[in-house]
Amino acid sequence: MKITDKSKQATVPAPSERGTERLSTLGELKASGYQSKSIKDELRDNLITKIKNKETTFEGVHGYENTVIPELERAILSRHNINLLGLRGQAKTRLARLMLNLLDEYIPVVAGSEINDDPLNPISRYAVELIKDKGDNTPITWLHRSERFAEKLATPDVTVADIIGDVDPIKAANLKLSYADDRVIHYGMIPRANRCIFVINELPDLQARIQVALFNILQEGDIQIRGFKLRLPLDMQFLFTANPEDYTNRGSIVTPLKDRIGSQILTHYPADIETARRITRQEAKIVEGQNKTVIVPDLARDLLEQIVFEARESEFIDAKSGVSARLSITALENLLSTAERRALINGDDRTTLRLSDFVGIIPAITGKVELVYEGEQEGAAAVAYNLIGEAVKTLFSNLFPKIGKLQKQDEEGPYDDIVSWFFNLKEGFELLDDLRDKEYEALLNGISPLQDLIAEFQPNTTKEEACFIKEFVLWALVEYKLLSKHRFTEGIQFKDPYGSFISDI
Repeated sequence: MKITDKSKQATVPAPSERGTERLSTLGELKASGYQSKSIKDELRDNLITKIKNKETTFEGVHGYENTVIPELERAILSRHNINLLGLRGQAKTRLARLMLNLLDEYIPVVAGSEINDDPLNPISRYAVELIKDKGDNTPITWLHRSERFAEKLATPDVTVADIIGDVDPIKAANLKLSYADDRVIHYGMIPRANRCIFVINELPDLQARIQVALFNILQEGDIQIRGFKLRLPLDMQFLFTANPEDYTNRGSIVTPLKDRIGSQILTHYPADIETARRITRQEAKIVEGQNKTVIVPDLARDLLEQIVFEARESEFIDAKSGVSARLSITALENLLSTAERRALINGDDRTTLRLSDFVGIIPAITGKVELVYEGEQEGAAAVAYNLIGEAVKTLFSNLFPKIGKLQKQDEEGPYDDIVSWFFNLKEGFELLDDLRDKEYEALLNGISPLQDLIAEFQPNTTKEEACFIKEFVLWALVEYKLLSKHRFTEGIQFKDPYGSFISDI
């Protein structure tokens, strides 16, 4: 999001102009017919315009079209303060920032005001006295909507002084004022965000006594600082975010504050792989060189998202903590980097992604999930490998005939020839990580039953995807116990699980 530099605001054109001259005084503003409106009315009116014009209100947010966004629009139309409640990585902060697009592009402000006073409706002592002194000659500036967003992460060390304000002894000394004079007050973040969207992230982490300080601001429009009770009808759109996990682990939203928040909206993770893919493709920071170097089969993208879906259902991962959408984003970045590294080592200009490259996403998984006790016992890396295996197993049944647990003795299965090929192999079949593409392709093409299986059940497979699907079948047969797989330092070895044992006998 582009942020306008305050030092350059003098060159920014105002929304209302008289010829080529900018409106720079209160008198000019009145003459132009400008009418003030509250920020909630701004949001409401501009949302109504967008809805009537069939425009997308929250660009770049996917999967919420029929759930979260309609509820958010209803809250804005109702002029509510809003709480977005959901697990991490569910675009809560992004939604808050996108609300900026529903504000007017520019608004007038009394020049020099600390709290963005409206020239037609001033509330601070500074602005009131300035207008009283200069009248229509009162100077005004124009504030761009990109400057009308303030955000605070709630942490236990946040104080009332930070968000509301405090008495400034230095200001009192310089102005030779007593502490009884309200001009010695140094305003906190909330008063300074007057006429802005103010976001408090992770609200339950905010200490209860700090939450209490928000009561009057939300409802009555006054603030209390060190014994001062100032009637400041601040014009603000509050938006809070919270994680359900916080309610039990770190804190909660106190009931009176919760009562003053007009709408609580529940967010969620993507419901299907296609939506998840769109989010990952949009958010992943892929270098242009990687797109040119690495060919990514369609199945690989589906598999990456399925791993995240498996993580959200895994018994080894804490469901209350959630599995962020950032997992698939960073995993895709790691995945492409794994293939790119191999191409660099081999001196190749192009390479196709392999299933064995998914080993490279293990750090992205282990750093993004919270394990329960059983998961800790298994180990983070083992849980990550398990997720990849479960994802392979889930997608396999959509592409090839299902493998039953029991099979009749004389009944031939579609995978028997592949298993027999490995059974008759004296040594294990090894796929090294740094094999050049031609060597990798030659090894997989040497498994003739594998070629026949794909020709029968996936006849439309492209040349670029063929090797990935062949390795995908081998991994799936491992998951169904028809083959065994061993990971060693330089690659992966596939074997018949019983062949070597019988040969030794």
